[in-house]
Amino acid sequence: MDIRQRQISDALKHIDKLHPVIKRIYSSRGISSLDDCLLNLSSLHRPEEMNNMELACDLLEAALYKQNSILIVGDFDADGATSSALAMLSMKAMGFAHVDFLVPNRFEFGYGLTPEIVQVALQRKPDLIITVDNGIASMEGVALAKSNGVKVLVTDHHLPGSELPEADCLLNPNLSDCTFPSKSLAGVGVVFYLMLALRSRLRDVGWFASEGIVEPNLGDYLDIVALGTVADVVPLDKNNRCLVKNGLQKIVSGRGRPGIRALLEVAGRDLSSLSASDLGFAVGPRLNAAGRLDDMSLGIECLLCDDENKAKQLAYQLDEMNKDRRNIEQNMQANALEALELLSINDEGRAGLCLYDASWHQGVIGILASRLKEKFHKPTIIFADAGDGTIKGSARSISGLHMRDLLDLISKQKPKVLQKFGGHAMAAGLSLRLDDFEEFCGLYYSTLEELVDEETLTRVHYTDGVLESEYLSLEFAQLLRESGPWGQHFPEPVFEGQFRVQQQKIVGSKHLKLVLELPASNMSIDAIAFNQAEEVLQKQHQEIRVLYRLDVNSFRGRQTPQLMIENLL
Repeated sequence: MDIRQRQISDALKHIDKLHPVIKRIYSSRGISSLDDCLLNLSSLHRPEEMNNMELACDLLEAALYKQNSILIVGDFDADGATSSALAMLSMKAMGFAHVDFLVPNRFEFGYGLTPEIVQVALQRKPDLIITVDNGIASMEGVALAKSNGVKVLVTDHHLPGSELPEADCLLNPNLSDCTFPSKSLAGVGVVFYLMLALRSRLRDVGWFASEGIVEPNLGDYLDIVALGTVADVVPLDKNNRCLVKNGLQKIVSGRGRPGIRALLEVAGRDLSSLSASDLGFAVGPRLNAAGRLDDMSLGIECLLCDDENKAKQLAYQLDEMNKDRRNIEQNMQANALEALELLSINDEGRAGLCLYDASWHQGVIGILASRLKEKFHKPTIIFADAGDGTIKGSARSISGLHMRDLLDLISKQKPKVLQKFGGHAMAAGLSLRLDDFEEFCGLYYSTLEELVDEETLTRVHYTDGVLESEYLSLEFAQLLRESGPWGQHFPEPVFEGQFRVQQQKIVGSKHLKLVLELPASNMSIDAIAFNQAEEVLQKQHQEIRVLYRLDVNSFRGRQTPQLMIENLL
């Protein structure tokens, strides 16, 4: 383990409006001006900056005038669900009368606009298919739709390959010729920008006035945008932080979608102290559970629902699915750790993990890959049986290794081993024949040896230094929350400190609840170390050094500061 303090620049040193600690934190995350701190909606990049936006609006405007049948085809994760719901709600609010959604069942059709899901879509006789959070790699599916006289508008944010589908329009900030400043938009962010541009177009041509339609306020849907952005773990550049910040404010004010509020309620989250991490760790997994275990349509219906009671029923169903998912995941993880022990993979010094088990659940392999990646700090690929002699894999990477590029290198070495793949730097999906698994593993390990060095495989914990004792307060904990949103590439502050253990007790069988005292004072503060009960039991009344986050603990209407212990050193 390598502990490093984040580098602090002096770009903000003359700005007196910021708290000195917040100034320090911001400067270490690339904030160089007060303008970078302002997350007003007026600071968002403009929709017209995205290539092909005018063409996309042409397609939708023409479809609106003819009241064509439009089918939204989404992905089966939280980003796909929020993208589908956002498109449905905003297009209906603009006057589209015939718009519906279709989400592929991951177990039957796989990811994207496949030929198989197009065949299902054709039964609904759409005039236009809009893909959300997918489609940039769907050459065959787009071709099939087009050959049947259906127009296709692809909206996606995944990295494109060397070949692009011949859709009527491709809208993706990561296309090589796209000059849109933020390449980190989630799929729901791309849809939001499309809806902004379409509303502007329809306003300019007098559509709302002529039809007697109240022009929709797209800010009403920012809670959906925030959820999808956080749940998809895209980098929180300023543009994404702006979307998330304003979406969170909408939820906190009580004006969020009934479905999102219901999911927060079943997760036991307090709206008044909501943070981006609540969307990522409470709402996202419950929404994703539908797509992992069954059909994401249930999740989309929860987001679309306007009835409070119905929303609560749907949220409860999603919560039960998430409990089932957790049980499946725990069994898979125990099985995987046992397999790793038998294989002695760690002792062999391999730079990555690659595992397959015919009993593993296809919808949960992504979570298992994430858990093992975190545990061993190695790029990890987990495979499950997909039937017909094929297996599907979910890959998770570590900082310094681009997973999709690695798969692309393997594909170029042996083009026939990988049937298909796609994704991002940190996560990817792939499929191959079971008979090719051993050969793929060999290629994976050998390619990793060329790309990864010892420094990449060293787990580094970055800290924001020591937090002065006067800031271990409720007021400063609340200020930290307000200074977010924190997330991918804009991490929540982590401090290091020396404390003396005053009290301790195990809660929930595996978590350690502590009362800590600063050695140089009589000040004490509550702390909790999740999943670390065995680590410090022997250190009663001794000094311990920890990495921690400062947070607000809400219990029975009372708020107090609390240390969330990340690591015991």
